[in-house]
Order: sequence, then structure tokens, then C-alpha cells
Amino acid sequence: MLYHLLFPLSETVPAFNVFRYITFRAAGAVVTALLLALWLGPWFIRTLRRLSVGQSIREVGPSSHQVKAGTPTMGGLLILFAVIVPTLLWANLTNAYVLLVTAVTLAFGAIGFLDDLTKVRSKRNQGLTVRSKFLLQVAAAAVAAVVLIYALPASYAFAPTLNFPFFKDLVVNLGLLYVPFMVIVLVGASNAVNLTDGLDGLAIGATLIAAAAYSVFTYVAGNSKVAAYLQVAYVPGAGEVAIFCGALVGASLGFLWWNGHPAEVFMGDVGSLALGGAIGTVAVLAKQELLLVVVGGLFVLEALSVIIQVASFKLTGKRVFRMAPLHHHFELAGWAESKVIVRFWILALLFALLSLSTLKLR
Repeated sequence: MLYHLLFPLSETVPAFNVFRYITFRAAGAVVTALLLALWLGPWFIRTLRRLSVGQSIREVGPSSHQVKAGTPTMGGLLILFAVIVPTLLWANLTNAYVLLVTAVTLAFGAIGFLDDLTKVRSKRNQGLTVRSKFLLQVAAAAVAAVVLIYALPASYAFAPTLNFPFFKDLVVNLGLLYVPFMVIVLVGASNAVNLTDGLDGLAIGATLIAAAAYSVFTYVAGNSKVAAYLQVAYVPGAGEVAIFCGALVGASLGFLWWNGHPAEVFMGDVGSLALGGAIGTVAVLAKQELLLVVVGGLFVLEALSVIIQVASFKLTGKRVFRMAPLHHHFELAGWAESKVIVRFWILALLFALLSLSTLKLR
């Protein structure tokens, strides 16, 4: 809204010309989201406590986590508010990509909200069934894919192509297969972040790092000169998504203030599913879908640990890890929770830096 209100006045007030720059507005979104999360955090946590919206701890989890029972959950609502409001304030709201990533984030957040609400009402760590939650995620992702490729205005024509990191000329046109491919990306990213959300601040810290990396990728993809220089896919209009990424960085940083160990509030599925859906959508819009495996390398490792654990137990009756997801394995190995969190953040940062290096390694 600020963009639409103030930028038109730049002809009479030259200072407002700064609103034409995506970098300025992205920085504004970061600061706005951070301040919103810090300002509203105490009131939000008190409200959750008053409503008795407490976290239930699964019985099979580490025994040390039982002390967290009753900690307010559904803090993802605060994250969503702190992301959406700055996006509306600083972004160009006529940009179809901004509207799409916002809608997908809210859709996955709504699925998580239903799951959290079911858990709170039953007072158990069991929400929606795995099948129903998965089908809702697939439906939301499929609608987003169809809209992106077939329903946006002609000026936002989105090629259903797949670009490969390190190979500037290797481009594969998936055609109709891009829809199921995008569904896999969004649903996979959403569930990977959800699996990572098991320690205080772990998932939100890793999300912050991934969002910061993708703010660079979206800006590059939307700038014809920079994209041509770095030999990456040019996606007209994608640069505006960097403002959404900026809001995501600020909201993550602000929420981390309250979610850091020992956490005063948990994000719940309303946060983790929404964040994963957002990161997956941003990856698609930046035409860096495959690179999501590197940008979100920590999320991938967490998800793989669960897949390997389940497959191994079903096939051989033996477990590979002490407990899955991976962060629980290291907890049971004797690492303090805070040490696991910080070391995993370092790993996430290394993955993000590796992904950014691909912009030049072509």
C-alpha cells in the first residue's frame, strides 16, 4: 500500500522515488516484520496462555521434552501476520507473483491451523490424519501450479521449464508434468520444514537463512541485466517477490526472539506448513526449484532421516538412527539441545552459501 500511495507522488516529492527500488522496499519489509513480531509477541503469547492453547508433547519423543508441555503453540499465526502485513505495505500489489505466494502461504497455514486446532481440542499430539493433511496439501499445491502456469495474465507467462544449477544451457521443458512436479516441491518443502520443527528455534532459524538466500535469487531472476550477466533464467516480475522474502526474514528473526531456547511459544503446524509452502513457492518463482535441495539442505536431511528410519525399520526391523528426525538422534547421543540448534543453524548457513555460489559457478 505504501508503494501505491507514495511512489506516484515522486514527481512532486523526489524523495519518494526510493519506492521504485525493490532493495529499499525489501529492507523496509524486513524492519517492519521484525518490529511487528517483537511488538505483538508478548500480547500474542499472553492471549494463547489465556485461551489454554498449549503444546502436547508426543509420548515417544525425548523425555527431556516433557517439560515443554503446555508451552503456547500456534505461534505461526504471529509469523503469518508479521509476513503478510509488511508484504501488503511494501510490495506492488498488482504483481501476480506476490499475490500467488501470499495466497499459497495462507492456504498451507490454514491446513496447519486445522491440524493445530484438532490437537488443542483433543489435548493430544494428534491432529488431522496423515492422509487428510497430505491430500489438503496436494490440493492447495495443485491449484497454485495450475494458476501459475495457465491462469495468470499473459504478461506473467510462466514457462514450465526446469533449470539445472551449474549448467547454464541445460533447460528441460516439462510441459504438463510441471504441475505434479510443482506439487512435489511445495508439499515436500512444507513437510520438510514441519519435520525440522522439533527444537526451540531450529526451524525458524533455518527458515530465516533460506528466505535470505531466496531473496537474492528472486531479485536476480527479476532483473534482466543481472540475470543475463549471471546467465540465470529471467522471470519478469519475480524481483518483487524479494519483498515477500524480506518480510519472511524479518518475521523469522522477530519470532526467533520468542521461540529461542527456552521457547516461550511454538510455531505449530500453522507456522511450519506455511513457511515450507512459502519457501517452495518462492523457489519455483525464482526458477531455482532444484536448488531448493541445497538452499534447504538442512530440511532435506531432516526429511531423509525420517524416510531412512521408517524404510529401514520396515525392511529389516532395525533403526539407523537413535530417533528421527535427525535432531533427536543427536539429542539422544548426548548433545545439549542448544548445541544441536546452533550447529544445525551453522549447517543451514553453509548450505545457503553453497547455493549462492552457484550464481557464478556456471
